[in-house]
Amino acid sequence: MRSLGYVADVQVAIGLALALALFFRAFGGYARPAAPLARLSRREAAFVAAAAEALFPRGGAVAPSGLDAGVPAWTDRWLDALPAATRLLVRCLFALVEHATLLFPAPGWDGWRRFSALDPERRGAVLEGWRRSRWFLRRLVFTSLRAIVTQGYFADAAVLRALGLAPFAIDAPVTAADALYPPIGKPKDAIRFRPEQVEVQGPLDRPPAGVPLDATSPLHVAYREGAR
Repeated sequence: MRSLGYVADVQVAIGLALALALFFRAFGGYARPAAPLARLSRREAAFVAAAAEALFPRGGAVAPSGLDAGVPAWTDRWLDALPAATRLLVRCLFALVEHATLLFPAPGWDGWRRFSALDPERRGAVLEGWRRSRWFLRRLVFTSLRAIVTQGYFADAAVLRALGLAPFAIDAPVTAADALYPPIGKPKDAIRFRPEQVEVQGPLDRPPAGVPLDATSPLHVAYREGAR
């Protein structure tokens, strides 16, 4: 009877140790984000940063990395704008990829560690396994994660400047509509122009005079160097 009690005690101890290990894996050891976030928890911010670094590494084809582009901060703002049900699904997606290394480990003896705790090279290998998996659901998870990170990456002004896609500053003429209607979603008292400020254009078959835009034209103020 004593031996049976001893075995039961050992089993309880092992169970408690496993429970503590799983609890720490899920919630422990995550660093505080550099900037306050509205929706992303510490663990979610760490995962998004790790995924952004793996998908858009420093020294890649485009100079800014996923971290340089501020993907975690963008994801936080995007998540805050989502309906509650969709937000929950996105969070489940993050948690799934973060801890799926228990079932689909990265290369190496400690490849079972959570995704954000792996080095960048092995994170890339993990995501490549999701991308090339023979199971459609794993490929779908990867596609969803990549879409989220890519949106955040290409929302950054520095990335658009590097690709030559940042919008130019355009001095648009004042039209009659500008003096009659406010900007979309604004009240009538938001009309900024008076009728006498309307610029009269030439015939429809002749575009208004102006300086053609080229690669050296000034960028929109929100996309210039130093803008975020």
